[in-house]
Amino acid sequence: MARLGTAVNRGPLAFIAFLVAIVAIGGLAGCVGYTGAKTSTGQTGVLSGSLATVAFGNVGMGKTATQSFTVTNTGTAAVSMGLTSITGPGFTVVSGVMPASLGVGQNVTIQVQFAPQSAGSATGSFAVTSNASNSPFSVALTGSGAQPGLASTPAAVSFGNVGVGSSGSASVNLSNTGSANVTISGASATGAGFTIGGSPAGQTIQPGQSISFTAQFSPTSVGSASGSISISSNAPNSPMTIALAGVGTQPGLAASPTAVNFKGVVVGHSGTASISLSNTGTAAVTISQATASGAGFTIIGSPAGQTIQPGQSVSFTAQFSPTSVGSASGSVSIASNAPNSPFTIALSGTGTQPQIAAIPSNAPFGSVTVGNSNSQTITVSNGGTANLVISQGTVTGSGFHISGLSAPLTIPAGSNATFNAVFTPTGAGAVTGSISLSSDAPNSPYMIGLTGTGVAGTELLTFNVSSLSFGSVNVGSTSTLPATLTNTGNANVTITSSNISGAGFTVSGISPGESLSPNQSLPVTVQFAPTVAGAVSGNLSLVSNATNSPTVSLSGTGAQQGSHTVGVAWTASTSSVIGYNVYRGTVSGGPYTTMLTASPVAATQFTDTGVQSGQTYYYVVTAVNSSDIESAYSGQATASIP
Repeated sequence: MARLGTAVNRGPLAFIAFLVAIVAIGGLAGCVGYTGAKTSTGQTGVLSGSLATVAFGNVGMGKTATQSFTVTNTGTAAVSMGLTSITGPGFTVVSGVMPASLGVGQNVTIQVQFAPQSAGSATGSFAVTSNASNSPFSVALTGSGAQPGLASTPAAVSFGNVGVGSSGSASVNLSNTGSANVTISGASATGAGFTIGGSPAGQTIQPGQSISFTAQFSPTSVGSASGSISISSNAPNSPMTIALAGVGTQPGLAASPTAVNFKGVVVGHSGTASISLSNTGTAAVTISQATASGAGFTIIGSPAGQTIQPGQSVSFTAQFSPTSVGSASGSVSIASNAPNSPFTIALSGTGTQPQIAAIPSNAPFGSVTVGNSNSQTITVSNGGTANLVISQGTVTGSGFHISGLSAPLTIPAGSNATFNAVFTPTGAGAVTGSISLSSDAPNSPYMIGLTGTGVAGTELLTFNVSSLSFGSVNVGSTSTLPATLTNTGNANVTITSSNISGAGFTVSGISPGESLSPNQSLPVTVQFAPTVAGAVSGNLSLVSNATNSPTVSLSGTGAQQGSHTVGVAWTASTSSVIGYNVYRGTVSGGPYTTMLTASPVAATQFTDTGVQSGQTYYYVVTAVNSSDIESAYSGQATASIP
């Protein structure tokens, strides 16, 4: 500020006056005024404003707002002005300058402008220094930089699964989160199947307000899809993008099994099969109809009207009830909303029927001794195409019966089963009868003829030897000889007991109550164990129901043991053994009837002290392992006692 005058002395009340020029620099206006003392009369100047605060409110960024206020001298003396200033970002004086002096009651109008430099609140002040009593005088300035803000709810839209050919929609809310109006200039959707319903383009949204539109997804193919909605506006985040996602879904119908073969089903019966329908797609399958075609084929528990969710399944039953023998074919047709509708499941089956036959178809038993039995095997075959079920078998005719037939008996097609027909005559003479087999074959009951003749029985027993001679046997030793007893009659013989006489003779192999059928033989063993020296004789006889009583005469001599011994030695076994057994016989090549070792011996030699003069003995050795398993005989060794 430049000084334009000089001071002049005016006496006691002299004052210094300055002439000033008002200079405005960068929105700052000022003046230099008189700042002398009050007048002698006590008068003073006071500045008052029409507004204590100039409030601009919200002003959009890039825009300006202007407000006016009045400054008045409400005092009793003129006011000389000093410096005028304005502060605060965006505030400027656009018109009105404070005069050098403002008389009593005079005023001046000031226009202030607010051009916000940033969003948010701004404060400042307009101030004047003077000689007024309330200097400096100031007026507060307030304002707010306003800016639109655009947001969407939701920020992204997921339509999830939408069936191909259908549409999914979602409401999108656009809200003004700023402090200035939002003007939507454009709205567009991208991505296959995505569209906008009720476009917001051209609409204005007040701060704190919102509008809505609809996002739509109409997939034309199966699979994931993505896109976006772009919103153009005057908001800073323009264009705003809203992500879109969805999955095109489609129902898929599959069956398990895809074809059903009932194979063989007996005519007059039914075969069933469970069929599962599953949804292999990504949308629900609705079954509208299910039908079966083909002779004998039907559906039980139709799935028509049911809805199958993805990954789920429903079941129904296909049934085949043939009315004739032979192959049949058909299908099940499933109508639905799936792309492969109608879905077809092939059906096939064969009507079958069992057949029964027997070999022999007539069973002649010939002559059978009264009291005895004759058995014949009957083979029943199924030459049909279905299982044969024999429900019952009955027999007629005296003395006839069956065994081995347990009803019900199932014989698969092409197979057979056997049982026995038995003839046990109760008296002499010819007999006829039959076996009746009840089954599910068409020719049931099936008859098998039976014939036989009962003849009177004879009961005879015969030994194969009439005598047994043991020769010389050492006292204290045992010798055995075999015999065979045979039923040589035509009727069963029951042995009540066996009797044996003679010191040292015993018999084994004959048990009381044992029965021999015709031609059956029984091995018998007789032992001679003399206790004293000398000749001994005896007899073996039987008590039975035979008409004869066979007898075997027995003889042997007890010999006093001499002083001779025989040493037997052998080569050790190459296998792991616990010992050896030594056997002796009196016939070359066996049998070796005398076991000389009470238990296996570990040594590879043995001395036999029980030999007699004039005898020849034959020795063999066996090896015994830890499991008490005995080897075969070794080679034979011979010793002749002088």
